[in-house]
Amino acid sequence: MMTEAERASRPAAGQSGNVRPDGRGKGVFYIHTLGCQMNVHDSERIAGVLEQDGYVPASECQIAQHDFDLVVMNTCAVRENAAERMYGTIGRWARYKHANPRVQIAIGGCMAQLDRERIAKRTPWVDAVFGTKSIASLPRLLDQARATGEPQIDVANDLTYFPSQLPAARSSRISSWVSISVGCNNTCTFCIVPTTRGREHDRRPGDVLAEVRECVANGAKEVTLLGQNVNSYGYGMGDRYAFSKLLRACGQVEGLERVRFTSPHPAAFTDDVIDAMAQTPNVMHQLHMPLQSGSDRVLRAMRRSYRTERFLTILSKVREAMPDARISTDIIVGFPGETEEDFQRTLDVVEQARFSTAFTFEYSPRPGTPAAAMEQIPKQVVQERFDRLLALQQRITQEELDKFEGRDVEVMVTGTHGKKDDETHRVTGRERTGALVHIGVPEGCPQPQVGDFVTATVTHAGEHNLIADPDPQAGQTYRVRRG
Repeated sequence: MMTEAERASRPAAGQSGNVRPDGRGKGVFYIHTLGCQMNVHDSERIAGVLEQDGYVPASECQIAQHDFDLVVMNTCAVRENAAERMYGTIGRWARYKHANPRVQIAIGGCMAQLDRERIAKRTPWVDAVFGTKSIASLPRLLDQARATGEPQIDVANDLTYFPSQLPAARSSRISSWVSISVGCNNTCTFCIVPTTRGREHDRRPGDVLAEVRECVANGAKEVTLLGQNVNSYGYGMGDRYAFSKLLRACGQVEGLERVRFTSPHPAAFTDDVIDAMAQTPNVMHQLHMPLQSGSDRVLRAMRRSYRTERFLTILSKVREAMPDARISTDIIVGFPGETEEDFQRTLDVVEQARFSTAFTFEYSPRPGTPAAAMEQIPKQVVQERFDRLLALQQRITQEELDKFEGRDVEVMVTGTHGKKDDETHRVTGRERTGALVHIGVPEGCPQPQVGDFVTATVTHAGEHNLIADPDPQAGQTYRVRRG
């Protein structure tokens, strides 16, 4: 029996999957994605649904020439500038319809879930608006819009199927996203995600592992487990150890070289997860742990259910179990009511935590969240604090990258990075803890391909990446393992 997701994503009765005479199927599509990794993975599902319905993905050349029949925006609602970018881009897209009335425009994702009526009113040239829980309905909406000449909207409030039930057109052959849960049960005062994604729902462990095995069978060497709060996975099923069990189970998947996950929540990050990371060989020692603020007073105002002592204790335990671990974070600057003393405490925690990188954001009020109604901090104060934090983190990032010089790293090759000179090409990829590495292939040595693993000596630390131009004659390492 077909699921609702499968029925919704099938071509309508009597409809051919190849209705154009020019070899473009039902049409050529392009997806423009804003926001987080969850959105990136949702776009893979959107592409999968469209391809199953007979659409064809646009080539790079077609994208550059705006030669497509359907353009889809997968939107983000986390920050105000994301909404502004969305409306600015949709406004520019109106010219596609002016040039070719056949072109269709669809808007999906979190902003569509949150603001569907406003989108339809402000952008009447949009053909379809679909929410985070209505990906499967997109082909039907496009057909109806084409038949009626009227915009179509489908924004469901309740989750009736996991997006993972839908077909996916993976953007990478060797790295795959695998969603283990959707939604969020937290009530952070700055965050709109619970409104746009709904309450947290976990997939069955067997379904997750089946998808992981399918990805590996299709060529993936690496999977990243996704969830708004991945480490609270299983709580709804009554198993508080489900996430660590899942990590260990991924370690038993033959052919799976690397496992990563994002993002955990400090309040639910338990010792069993640290043990699973340290004891499962293919789980990478890379952790993204959102701090948000180093001030306990601000954390209380944010309704973040941990304090800085708890946060730093987690980091200490992780590094004790995995000395090579690289830990990144998220930080909000200028949350309503943040004093200079509060901000100084954030700087102190950042100095102590030694994050490999930090995604820093100026606070952006989101309508409908409690923090939006609080007294806001002047823009110039927020900007000045942001600049100080950025300078501090840039110094720490460089110091942490410098530690790699002279070390051997194993890199999974994901592409090329121009040329070292006229004769030597560089390949690029990430080492096991997540640092980006560009590797120069020594003369006479094997040229690695995408999906291969290269062990090489780091010769230089750049501002945001590592350079490995090893000289085997000088005893530096260069070794290729075919993936």
